[in-house]
Amino acid sequence: MKKIIAAIFAVALSLICGHADNTKAAAKKPINLLFIMTDQQRWDAMSCYGNTVIKTPNFDKLASEGARFASFYSACPVCTPARTAILTGHSIESNHVLSNNDADKTDAPPFPSFDQILLHNGYQGEYHGKYHSPYRLATDYTKPVRWLNGKVPPPGCKADISESEAFFQFVRDNATQPPIKPDQLPAKTGNYIPIPLDENYGKKPSGKPSQAEMYGRLVMSPAFSHTAFTAKEGIAALERLKDKPFTLTISIDPPHPPMVVSEPYYSLYPPEKIPVPTSINDFRTNSPYGPKFRAGEDIYRNPGNIQQMRSIYYGMVTEVDDWIGKILKRLDELGLAENTLVIFTSDHGEMLGDHGMHSKMVFYEGSAHVPLLMRLPGVILANTVVRTPASQIDMFATILDYLGQANHPSEGQSLRPFIEGKEARKDRFVVSEWPSSSVPGFMVFDGRWKLMFGRTKTATSLDALYDLKNDPEEVNNFIGKNPEHEKYRAEAERMKGLLVEWLTRVQSPSLESVKARSVVREAKADDKN
Repeated sequence: MKKIIAAIFAVALSLICGHADNTKAAAKKPINLLFIMTDQQRWDAMSCYGNTVIKTPNFDKLASEGARFASFYSACPVCTPARTAILTGHSIESNHVLSNNDADKTDAPPFPSFDQILLHNGYQGEYHGKYHSPYRLATDYTKPVRWLNGKVPPPGCKADISESEAFFQFVRDNATQPPIKPDQLPAKTGNYIPIPLDENYGKKPSGKPSQAEMYGRLVMSPAFSHTAFTAKEGIAALERLKDKPFTLTISIDPPHPPMVVSEPYYSLYPPEKIPVPTSINDFRTNSPYGPKFRAGEDIYRNPGNIQQMRSIYYGMVTEVDDWIGKILKRLDELGLAENTLVIFTSDHGEMLGDHGMHSKMVFYEGSAHVPLLMRLPGVILANTVVRTPASQIDMFATILDYLGQANHPSEGQSLRPFIEGKEARKDRFVVSEWPSSSVPGFMVFDGRWKLMFGRTKTATSLDALYDLKNDPEEVNNFIGKNPEHEKYRAEAERMKGLLVEWLTRVQSPSLESVKARSVVREAKADDKN
């Protein structure tokens, strides 16, 4: 099987190499690509998406100068599958990349990335920051791409050190840090002072805390933060790439945990002024993610804890926003802004106390709904808002369309017609996936209704149907354990039909089992809720 996949991949690349630029352009200069992404940034963590607390002037400016997508969804609400879907334009099952563990695969995905297509068609390119996909997609860049963690590089990697070690070296060479005090703990980003929400608050310093449970004030100048490190490397890359057509990715790790940030960002948003999500009191009794979905989540039902958590998270996003401003300013100074497609997005979101939850890996809005901003002066009209549902698997076709490399196979669709107002399909929907049977394996959203549905006929997961128009907080599941679920059978069947349509199109191995699953299953005693 590995040999077959490798052969498919090789054939795909050979076709790419022979593919001539099919639009020699009306523009005098070829279009560059500046692709900026963060990790774990939910869609509403920007003021241009309606958040009245956080201040993000540079994201807002980018949105006002181009297009903002109101309904953009992760292909899978966890890092590696989502990032790989963005790169290849294929679903996680088609990519054979279903979890973060698959970042180490050497025989998948069987498709090239949009960057590999560009790099084989006259572009030079670099990738800086968090690389969290199978490394076979990273081998064609002009400068070697660092692997994420660990001492042993993946096959084909020519980088001398990992991304994490490069950051540690940057801190050691540049930052002067105070010694660790009894109330400080070592984090992967430096020393920090934990807050009560932190799992090690009040305990002796530990060398191996869980980054997902780390919250506090980073004891370090923001000039030496992880965000600053990646952004500075991206700006330096612009200098190297400026004289030829280029593709550049700047992949910033925050606001992914550990949720630690330096002053002035730590104190920028007083916790007591941050609203608590109304769904914090949803005890998920009729939810696919029942009351015991994650052990120890009671601390995320405490309003004070969530206010502190959001305060730090918003500070991290604002730090990213500041560096986005510096990156875009340098792009402008180099005379590149007019012919560079700038894209900003994230791989998945963060619950931030919604439904009394934290982290990702669920289909609720906080986890699956992500931002997408696009700017290309003279091509994408300013102040464009696209409300048509869109997915990460659409990015591949969209990027190649704008850069004159259209018609490469993918399971997505170019979003250009929606951006240009040439197509406004009311029947369009998106799908997100999760490889599990104890919780829903699929989510389908049509702009109003959201169905969370089991992966197989016999999966123990509880299914859910939400009306986001009238219930944007997703607290009223019309099926599952709802005694009136029969009233909503027709709507649930319609949404299931959309899912089946999509599974058929991507030739999913789950198709027949999903077709056989009832939309109004009676909850069983062994349902894992």
